[in-house]
Amino acid sequence: MKKNYKELLSNITTFVFDVDGVFTDGSILITSDGELLRKMNVKDGYALKTALQKGYNVCIISGGTNEGVKERLKGLGVTDIYLGAHHKQDPLEEYLDVYNIDSENVLYMGDDLPDIPPMKMVALATSPQNAVAEVKAISDYVSHKNGGDGCVRDIIEQVLKVRGDWNDNFSSKND
Repeated sequence: MKKNYKELLSNITTFVFDVDGVFTDGSILITSDGELLRKMNVKDGYALKTALQKGYNVCIISGGTNEGVKERLKGLGVTDIYLGAHHKQDPLEEYLDVYNIDSENVLYMGDDLPDIPPMKMVALATSPQNAVAEVKAISDYVSHKNGGDGCVRDIIEQVLKVRGDWNDNFSSKND
């Protein structure tokens, strides 16, 4: 029986995300000289940066190896980025061990078959609306947003709101 994901939101201190199909819509544009381009949503970036500023742990585990993606995420403040990870449970185990993070405090968002093993290792498995059927079937929460269209913002905002960490008042001088 699936867990009620809303009951788990208040325990989440750590976000782990795949990139392609989560931060992006899964499309890859290829330039005439072979450069691979991806499109990311700035609203996802804002939520990610907010989570980091509020002290949440963020880890990226992707099978892709695009340096531009890495630079974008580093620019948002993410320091734990595993690229070229085809067995994603290995970097997830390493990350949790290095930072002594309990899997009961971890949310993972993925969209395709390589994401299933790490999704089974955490308290809250989530996916974008356009994830493959097998991933949606094991997800505790399926976002109403597609990959690359705000699904990262959706789940981060839910966790931060439940924990009282979402920026609701932007008129404060302390923000």
